[in-house]
Amino acid sequence: MTDHDSQLTGLGRYADPAVVVMTALAGGPLHGYAVIREVERLGGPRLRPGTLYAVLARLEQRGLIEPLPAEDRRRPYRLTDTGGLALRAQLEHLETVARVGLSRLQAAPA
Repeated sequence: MTDHDSQLTGLGRYADPAVVVMTALAGGPLHGYAVIREVERLGGPRLRPGTLYAVLARLEQRGLIEPLPAEDRRRPYRLTDTGGLALRAQLEHLETVARVGLSRLQAAPA
């Protein structure tokens, strides 16, 4: 098990929000409300502020994102290098699952 694999272990029920939040941050630093808007634009789950900040805290604790100095009263977050590696691994895994699943659905008798 690699370091990024172990960092994704234990995301449990937060896996989907964590992946879309990290995907939103892959485009550059964002503050909380901007993350919520970007997640919605990506077609992800509608995140309430409490859920978002719980996800951000969990990702920060794992070293996958980090806060930047506050701008006015908004604190932007950015993906760390480790977070980028972990996100890439997760997205590649999801891509494999989607490709196999779609292939199997195409081959399945109607």
